Amino acid sequence: MGKLISVLHWCAYVYYIYIFGYASLYKVFQKKTMMDSMLSLGFNKPFTIIIGVAELIGVILLLVGFWHHGVRNIGVLFLTPFAIGALTAHFAHQEYNHYYNALICCVLSGFLLLTDKHFQITV
Repeated sequence: MGKLISVLHWCAYVYYIYIFGYASLYKVFQKKTMMDSMLSLGFNKPFTIIIGVAELIGVILLLVGFWHHGVRNIGVLFLTPFAIGALTAHFAHQEYNHYYNALICCVLSGFLLLTDKHFQITV
């Protein structure tokens, strides 16, 4: 069972990088469909680029996290509010066809932290 959890953890980790990676690059390089979508959600061009740069920083943390597990966890914790914000924004504007990746990232954030051997919450 431990090996299955480990495989699922790393598959989820790669998918998490993929989702945030393309979303951040689409914002930073101002892909028209992304910019139009963000504008429809109420985000202007400068704010969209700022969100993209912040997400890109999180992706870089995740990539560095392949070698340094502490940085990986910081990257997941850093990107979790972006996933929650995206999910909330899509729900608020009733764009139910675009919320799946945000929902997946919200779930994967918790899954990645819970299945990481080096992460624990202490009280």
